[in-house]
Amino acid sequence: MTVSLDQLQAFVVAAEEGSFSAAARVLGKAQSAVSTHVSNLEIDLGLPLFDRSGRVPVLTVAGQRLLPEARLVLERREHLLGVAHSLEEKVENKLVVAIDQLYPEHALGTIFSEFATVFPHVQMEILFPLMEDVAQLVLDGVADLGVMWQQEHPQPELLFQAIGHVALKLVCGRDHPLAQGMVTWDDLKRYRQILVATRGREQTRQSLRVSADVWWVESHWVILEMVKHNIGWAFVSDHVLAASATAPYIVSPELQQSVGECLTPLVTVWRKKQAHGPAAQWLRARLGRDGIPDLAPTCFSSVS
Repeated sequence: MTVSLDQLQAFVVAAEEGSFSAAARVLGKAQSAVSTHVSNLEIDLGLPLFDRSGRVPVLTVAGQRLLPEARLVLERREHLLGVAHSLEEKVENKLVVAIDQLYPEHALGTIFSEFATVFPHVQMEILFPLMEDVAQLVLDGVADLGVMWQQEHPQPELLFQAIGHVALKLVCGRDHPLAQGMVTWDDLKRYRQILVATRGREQTRQSLRVSADVWWVESHWVILEMVKHNIGWAFVSDHVLAASATAPYIVSPELQQSVGECLTPLVTVWRKKQAHGPAAQWLRARLGRDGIPDLAPTCFSSVS
């Protein structure tokens, strides 16, 4: 049995257009050539695909069943040609991107939808580690590109590009002592702080610390549960708080000499020695194109 792509294409287009003559116009071929391709396909398969007894050909039961299979074969052919073209253009076969959970997740759908349109044949793996762990994954070569908060003492092997800031909001439980009135930085130091735990350098963990009493939690979502039960206070991003079921049980006190918010700068990060191809270069530029609006000075810079 020999089935050619030309035969399958003639079969599919004839079925979609409703006649051999219409298929011939679409394919830019003679009607006789289209009819011959379909007839030879029926001979090769040993099955009639069209009932020709009427004015126009009508798919038989076998034709109806085989039509989606033929479409699939033709689609995979186009995919193969697309992948080959990407490889010819030096486009990466796969990208691994590590994104800190501080980055607004609602923005990712739009960005990666555009990416999938521009680079339909690039496989994508998206990781969501925490803060310092993003840099380590990039440094170890596990991730090709990272999105994370800006480090005070970045590793010299990495390159960074600023893409904006994410607002962090002071939050506590409704029955927490900080829930009453204006809050000062000294007040924050008196009560337990709940911080996102990283697996990176100890220096980075301490740079975000305000209180002497700290619990480290490896999840933004669990932090909010801790806050809800008045175990401590925390800084969290608006998009994480809005998506959590704990939001109705959490308050955001006003922080003196601020507006109850602080900003964490975000950057893209990649290895100096890694040459990015077109896909990674596009993604780096896209992540920095619109940015994240700056609203206020970085909060931790005023903490001592």
